[in-house]
Amino acid sequence: MCWLAGAAAVLLLGLVLPASAPQRAAALLGGALYTALLYTVLVAAAPRLGPWTAGGTALAASWAVELFQASGLPADLGRSSRLSRLVLGTTFDLPDLLGYALGAVVLVAVHQLARRRARRFDVPEGK
Repeated sequence: MCWLAGAAAVLLLGLVLPASAPQRAAALLGGALYTALLYTVLVAAAPRLGPWTAGGTALAASWAVELFQASGLPADLGRSSRLSRLVLGTTFDLPDLLGYALGAVVLVAVHQLARRRARRFDVPEGK
């Protein structure tokens, strides 16, 4: 349940924060939050997933979507679908790959800290 709440918070931040940041920072932040959202949804769906596996999977999926944008198909889809624009984006931007990596690194670190804390206080993970 905690990871679902985290996903909702990340989604909200992803819709609000990049609009208020300078353009370059907004691109990195948006990418980081995109990967963070994928990460939190993955761990909510598969709570036993380790931080490195979840981080690697979320990062690979983010990079795959970014590379798919180079085909031009997401831009075509985005002209008729706002949801497509939000999920797939529209244009390839090489620096976005860095933003995705930053998001994965931060979430792996947060997840590892949460696991250590849960063990320290003997709280079952995912509660």
